[in-house]
Amino acid sequence: MQLKCLNNEKLYYIGGVVRDEILNRPCFDIDITLEGNAIEFCKNLNLENFEILQINNEFGTVRARLNNEIIDIASTRNEIYPEKGHLPVVKDIGCSLELDVLRRDFTINAIAKSVMTDEIIDYTGGLKDIQSKKLRVLHDMSFVDDPTRIVRGLKFGVRFGFDLEEHTLDLQTKYLENVNYDMSFKRLKKELVETFNLNKQEAYEKFFGYKIYKLLSKDEPKKYDYDIEKLVNNHPVKNTWLVYLGYLNLDNLPLTKIEKKIVEDYQTLITLKEPTSDYEIYKFFEKCEPETILIYTYTQNSKIGLRYFEIKDIKPAITGKNLIQLGYKPSKEFERCFDYVLKSKLNDPNMSLDKEIELAKEYFANIS
Repeated sequence: MQLKCLNNEKLYYIGGVVRDEILNRPCFDIDITLEGNAIEFCKNLNLENFEILQINNEFGTVRARLNNEIIDIASTRNEIYPEKGHLPVVKDIGCSLELDVLRRDFTINAIAKSVMTDEIIDYTGGLKDIQSKKLRVLHDMSFVDDPTRIVRGLKFGVRFGFDLEEHTLDLQTKYLENVNYDMSFKRLKKELVETFNLNKQEAYEKFFGYKIYKLLSKDEPKKYDYDIEKLVNNHPVKNTWLVYLGYLNLDNLPLTKIEKKIVEDYQTLITLKEPTSDYEIYKFFEKCEPETILIYTYTQNSKIGLRYFEIKDIKPAITGKNLIQLGYKPSKEFERCFDYVLKSKLNDPNMSLDKEIELAKEYFANIS
C-alpha cells in the first residue's frame, strides 16, 4: 500500500505490520498512526483519490478509502484503566508517539516505522526482543490492566517461536495466582479463539504448563496426554479452539448457539454407555457436531469417534417415494424402516437399492 502521497512526516506504521516486516512474515492487518489528530488531518487532506468513510471521535480514528483501498488511521493516544480487566478509557488524543506506544501489550508490538522516510522508531527495545525471541510487557501492571494479554502472549509465542522473558513470566505467574474475574470475557474468548484456532499442540501444553486455564475459572481441569493437533489435522473442523478447550468450564465465556451445543452434547455423551456395534456408534454420534466427537475421542481415549467418521456417510438409498410406490402410506414407520435398512447397510456399504427394497418389505411384513 502506497501511503507517501499522504505527505505527513508524523504518519507511522505501527504494531504488527512493523513486527511482521522485521520477521519477514506476511501481514494482512496494517495499523497506521498519526502523531497528532487523525480526524483533523484527514478532513484537511485535499487528495482526489481520498475519501473519508467513517469517523470515531471517541478513539480519534478514521476509516477512509485511498486509491480504492480501505485504510484505518488512528490518532496517537494515551489510555487509562479505571476498571482493571475492562476496556480502557481514551485520554489525551494527539499525544506523543512515545506515550502512545507505551499503552501496547508487548515491546515487539510497540515498534513504529515512518511512512515518509522508512525510519524505525523503537522506544521500548522491541527490536532487541525480536532478535532474542522474547516477549516483554511494557510495565508491571500490564496483565492487571488487561488479563487477555496473557493469552495474547501465548498466541504470539506459539506463532513466532518466542518465549516470555523472565520478569514478564514472573508477572504472569503472580497474576494467575490471584485472578480478578471481573474482566471482559468477550475479549478473553476472542483471544482464546485466535490462539487455539492456530491448531498448535504447543499452545495446549503451555496453557496448562503456565496455568493460563485459571483465566477461565477457579477449576483445576485435567490435562490430556494426546496429540490434539494431529487429530484436528486429520479431521479439520470450523471451531478448532473448542476441540482443545470444550471439555473445560467455559461458563464465563459468551458462547454462540452452536458452540453451546458442542459443549453440551459432549457433556451428555460422557454420561452414556459407550456403544460397540457400528449401528450403535452411528446413532450415538449422529446428531453431534464433529468438534464434539473429537473432544470425546481424546478425553475418553476412545476410537469409536474415528470409526464414526469412517461410516457417517453410509446412508440408505431408499426413499419415502420408493415406499409409497410399494403401496405403503406415509407414517412414522418410514423412519423406522430406514433405520432397519441402515443396520444392514452399515455391514454392507455397497448394498443395492433392490436389496434395500427387499429389506423394507421385510420390515413392514414383520410389523403387520
